[in-house]
Amino acid sequence: MLCPADTPEGEACGLVKNLSLLSHVTTDEETEPVMKLCYDFGVQDISSLGGQAINFKNNFLVLLNGLVLGATKKPDRLVKQLRIMRRRGMVGEFVSVYLNDDVGLVSIASDGGRVCRPLLVCRDGKTMLTQVHLEALAMGVTSIKDLLRQGVVEYVDVNEENNCFIAVTEKDLCPTHTHLEIDPLTLLGVVAGLIPFPHHNQSPRNTYQSAMGKQAMGTISMNQYERVDSLLYTMVYPMKPMVKTRTLDLIDFDKVPGGQNACIAVMSYSGYDIEDAIVLNKASIDRGFGRCMVLKKQQTTLKKYPNGTRDTLESPPELTDEERDNVKYKKYDWLDQDGIVNVAAKIDPGAVLVNKFSPQDTTNAVDSSGQMIIPGQHQIIQKPSSIIYKNHGTHSYVDKVILTSNENDSHIIKLSLRQTRRPEVGDKFSSRHGQKGVCGIIVNQSDLPFNDQGITPDLIMNPHGFPSRMTVGKLLELVVGKAGVMQGRQAYASAFGEGEGNADTAEAAAKALIANGFSYTGKDLFYSGTSGEPLDAYVFSGPIFYQKLKHMVLDKMHARARGPRAVLTRQPTEGRSRDGGLRLGEMERDCLIAYGASNLIMERLMTASDAFTANVCMKCGLLQYKGWCQYCRSGEKVVDLRLPYACKLLFQELQSMNVLPRLKLKDV
Repeated sequence: MLCPADTPEGEACGLVKNLSLLSHVTTDEETEPVMKLCYDFGVQDISSLGGQAINFKNNFLVLLNGLVLGATKKPDRLVKQLRIMRRRGMVGEFVSVYLNDDVGLVSIASDGGRVCRPLLVCRDGKTMLTQVHLEALAMGVTSIKDLLRQGVVEYVDVNEENNCFIAVTEKDLCPTHTHLEIDPLTLLGVVAGLIPFPHHNQSPRNTYQSAMGKQAMGTISMNQYERVDSLLYTMVYPMKPMVKTRTLDLIDFDKVPGGQNACIAVMSYSGYDIEDAIVLNKASIDRGFGRCMVLKKQQTTLKKYPNGTRDTLESPPELTDEERDNVKYKKYDWLDQDGIVNVAAKIDPGAVLVNKFSPQDTTNAVDSSGQMIIPGQHQIIQKPSSIIYKNHGTHSYVDKVILTSNENDSHIIKLSLRQTRRPEVGDKFSSRHGQKGVCGIIVNQSDLPFNDQGITPDLIMNPHGFPSRMTVGKLLELVVGKAGVMQGRQAYASAFGEGEGNADTAEAAAKALIANGFSYTGKDLFYSGTSGEPLDAYVFSGPIFYQKLKHMVLDKMHARARGPRAVLTRQPTEGRSRDGGLRLGEMERDCLIAYGASNLIMERLMTASDAFTANVCMKCGLLQYKGWCQYCRSGEKVVDLRLPYACKLLFQELQSMNVLPRLKLKDV
C-alpha cells in the first residue's frame, strides 16, 4: 500500500508516507444497498436479538463501517456471497469484506479514506486473467472497469488482505493462492520506481534518491515556457535515460525527463574528487552538460484606493548628460517610456523594473479634477513604490512582461526574469542511486584521460563512493546502459524484474559488450590526458543518468563584513536575503571556551556583533545615563563599561518586571 523507500529523512521520517504505484484511496459509498444485501443473505438485525443470542459462541457479529449491523451463524457463506456480488459489479468495487475468526467478526467497510490496491483473482492455482483479456486491453476494447466486473481483478484493502493468500509471481502460484500480484514493481511508489535496479541497492540509498529525485532539474511540463511561476528551475538540454524502468514508461517520464546521460569514468583524478566530489569535463559543459535556466517572477499591482486615488506608472526621468553618468540615476537605464522594463533587457542588481508611484494620502477625499479636498493642500503627493531587482551580484534577462487585470479592475504587471547558468565548482549533482556529490573541479578536456575510441568522460567519480554505499544498482546501470548504447536501445532495469522480462540482466549485457568489442566487465583501457601513457589499471566507464540538483553555489554563497542590524537588539540581521551576519553558535562558542580563546569569543560575541558603551554607577551597580547616577544623585562613581547591547537590553527588561540586577564592578 505504501512505498517502503519514499519517506523524508530526519524529523518526519516514517511519518510522511507516499502511496505505492497502484494504491487507491477510497471515497464514501452508499451504505443502504450493502445493508439490504446483508439482510438478504441471512444477517439477523441486531434490534431483534437478545444478549444471549448476540453472545452465542457460533454467532458472528456483522459490522458495517464500525457500527453493529446484526449477527450471522454462517459467516463464511456471507463473506463468499458478498465477494461474488462485488466481483459481478453489484456492489461497489471498493467495498471490503473481512472475516476475523479470532474475534468472531465480519467487518464490512464502504467508507472513504481506506487505502486499497488491485490484485488479480486466482482460482485452483490459475489466474482469471487470460491472454484474451490482455489482447483486448492492448487493443483498447476493454478497460480495467470491465475486468473488475468480470471478476478478473479486484481491489483489496488492508483488512481484507488478512484473508488473502497472495502469490508474488505467476510461477509461485499453487491451488491455495487466492490472489496474484499484478507486478512486484508496484510495491514501490512513483519516485522510487524510477530508480534502476533498486533491489540491488542498500535500502537507505533508495530513500535518499526518493528525496533527491524531487530536487532534480528537468522539464516541469510541456508548457513550461508559457508559464510564469514564482521560481522555476529547468534544464536546457534534458535527455531520456539510457536505462529505464516500467514505472518510467507508465508515467511517461521520458517526455519530461529530469537529468542527462553522462559518460562517467570511475577512477581517482587529482585530489578534488575527495568525499564524493566529482570532476567535470569543461568541454562537456561547453556543449551544454548540466546547463540550466532559473526563471523568477516579480509582480506588482496598480491599486485603486477608497478616496479615488490610484497607483501610477511614470516614465523614467529625463536626465542631463551629467546625471546620466551619475551612479544614482543608473537604475533607470533599463526602463521603457511606459515605466516598465524592456523585454530582453539585461538588468543588473539595483535596476528599477517598474517605476511605480503610490499616493501618500489614501483616506482624504479627492474632487472630480483629481485634487485633494483638504485645506492648505491641493495636489496629491506621490511616493515612489518601484519594484527593484535585488540579486546578489548577478544579472538577469527580462524574459516576459505580462499586463493583465483582476476582478477589482486593478492592473497587474508580472515580469519573468531569466538566468542561464553553467555548472560551476560547488554545484550539486547526483545519480539515481543516492550518490550525491558537488563539483570539485572543472578540468580541460585535453587534460582528462581518454579510451581507445578517443572518448573522454563527461564526469569522473571517485571509486571510494561504492564500497561503503553498496549501490550495486549503479554498477549494473553502467554495464546494462553501455550494452544498450551498443544495441541502439534503452535498457530496462525495473525492480525485481530480472528473469521476468522487465529488466536486462548483467549476463545478457556482458554478451552484448563482447559482441561489440568491449570487455564484459564494463572496464576499458584509458590513456593519461597529460602524458599520453596507458593508465596502470583498467577503468570502469560507461553511461549513467545524472541529475543536476537545484542546490547551486550562486543561490547560497554569502559573506558579510558590515551590514544591516536589527533595531531592537542591534545585532546583525539573520539570513542571506537580508544580508545577514554569519552566526557563531553555542557549539562553536564551546569549542572556543575549550581552547581558551577568550579574545576571539569577545570579538565574535561582542565587538563584531552588538558592542555598546554603557554608564554604570559603581556604588549602586545600576545602569545610568550620560555620566549621572539618578539613584545616588551623584556622578562621581559613574564609569563606562563595554558590554553587548543585548545584555544591556536584558537588564532593562528585567527592571521593567521589577527584577533589579546590579552590576558589581572592579578594576582589572
